[in-house]
Amino acid sequence: MKLLQELFANGLISEQAKDQFYKDMEKNGKREEEIILANNIVSENALFELKSKIMQIPLKKVKPEDIKSEVLELIPEEASNNYKMAAFSRAENFVQIGMVYPDDLAAQNALRFLANQEKFNYQIYLLTLSNFAELQKQRKTLGLETKKALEELDKEKGDILSALGQEISSAGATITDDAPVIKMVFVILRHALEAKASDIHIEPLRDKLNVRFRLNGVLKSTLILPLKVHLSVVARVKILAGMKIDENRVPQDGRFSAKINNADVDFRVATFPTLYGEKVELRILDPMTSSRSFDDLGLSGRNLEAIKEAIKKPYGLILFTGPTGSGKTTTQYAILRILNKEGVNIVTLEDPIEYSIDGINQSQIKPEIGYSFASGLRQILRQDPNIIMVGEIRDEETASLVMNAALTGHVVLSTLHTNSSVGVAARLIDMDVRPFLIPSTLRLVISQRLIRTLCPKCKIKTSPTPDIAKFIADKIKSLPLIDGKKVELPDPLFVYSAKGCDECVQTGYAGRAALFEVLSMNDEIAELVVKDPSESSIFKAAQRQGMITMEQDGVLKILAGETTVEEVMRVTTER
Repeated sequence: MKLLQELFANGLISEQAKDQFYKDMEKNGKREEEIILANNIVSENALFELKSKIMQIPLKKVKPEDIKSEVLELIPEEASNNYKMAAFSRAENFVQIGMVYPDDLAAQNALRFLANQEKFNYQIYLLTLSNFAELQKQRKTLGLETKKALEELDKEKGDILSALGQEISSAGATITDDAPVIKMVFVILRHALEAKASDIHIEPLRDKLNVRFRLNGVLKSTLILPLKVHLSVVARVKILAGMKIDENRVPQDGRFSAKINNADVDFRVATFPTLYGEKVELRILDPMTSSRSFDDLGLSGRNLEAIKEAIKKPYGLILFTGPTGSGKTTTQYAILRILNKEGVNIVTLEDPIEYSIDGINQSQIKPEIGYSFASGLRQILRQDPNIIMVGEIRDEETASLVMNAALTGHVVLSTLHTNSSVGVAARLIDMDVRPFLIPSTLRLVISQRLIRTLCPKCKIKTSPTPDIAKFIADKIKSLPLIDGKKVELPDPLFVYSAKGCDECVQTGYAGRAALFEVLSMNDEIAELVVKDPSESSIFKAAQRQGMITMEQDGVLKILAGETTVEEVMRVTTER
């Protein structure tokens, strides 16, 4: 009972009124907040700001429309009503809980029990009574909508596939929200786009349909649906992507475009048969990704200069290495955008075509009809190209054709699966490329990995632990000169860590950038390729020429406050 006392101390109520309010509380079993608001002593906002100050608990204003239904469901409706508390945000196993009466022991015990049962950690915020009422209203609205949609789906059952087929054709898709399943798929696509997800995974499990988004490279469970809607949702996506809706025994691929939030967005779709039914993976092909600049990618300094120098040459091979999902295609497109000028003919062979670029002739390979990288490359050479991009060197035949194309006056971009830039020569030799051809054709090798970048709104400046300080110092010490200067270790040394806020959905990260390792061909490396193409010898020679390793590139980004030590170590531990 501190609120009335505080109001009395501030001269907002008399001592007589205060004593009378206490009597009313004991008689009617009401709380201080209810008595104060009923008598219009102060506004609700002023009252709860005072309560927040007294209890040292932050006051939160939550927008009901921003809360996902599955988050609201973390606190059962009965418990939510009884104890005036609601969950409003979740990131992995960390939940933000809003409470009107955080000092209520019964509410605290109930919350601890729920957290142990559902296995989540939580942080408490203060909610006003009216804000809590808005959340409960939203909960009822979402519950009614879900119930209505499921009831309508139950009625449709056998007719759903044919009904869906009549709603939309595979070409020029325009999503409407007439049928519940159509609305359901549209909502999933829209939420993924707004969350800046790169992929959507729709996965049938034993007793539910799990929808996960890949955010900044990490998969997060976003929505749980009843298993009975699985067939309808998959059928809807298949129709959009022009797939066979009656074929669920083998994987299928497709793509479609849809207008969402007044923007045309492309989706690449792949289905996969699993134990409990077909899994669907949708890649969101954001057109902004294909237009990212070198700065956006995280390229700078010596790495950037080496790439700019290589793409000025009239012929030669530029190879990209790194695992699937490391951003190789995005970097290739950034280079193609620079090379894409009126006086040149650019032809690509891709599997699949990720993004459409005006002015470039892009071709999708189809191995099932014999149109492979190798056969397509033979045809490309008859198209009078200046610049060629080959999606991947997968076999000896493609490797030989790529090398010959680079030798005969073409700029060629391609990818090769190796762990690092220094392993490319040995890999090409394994693919029957003659060693003496490599130095005269290979201009540059770009190896890369993707890291999450810190949210600029909430990142925290901290002093590093002794181990982290030693890690950074060791990498700085071995760094080559950058712009003719030696990089000095800052004193005092600070790093940044992830905290989490509403802007980054409590993850602490917002977006991704790449760590690069760029190997340029020079006389010393050319000689090693012919005589001793081992990774260790080429690596030492590359360091002598000034190559910055991915770890060193990561340390520079750590010192610039762009990412964390943990992120850099996560993607570079293999070296």
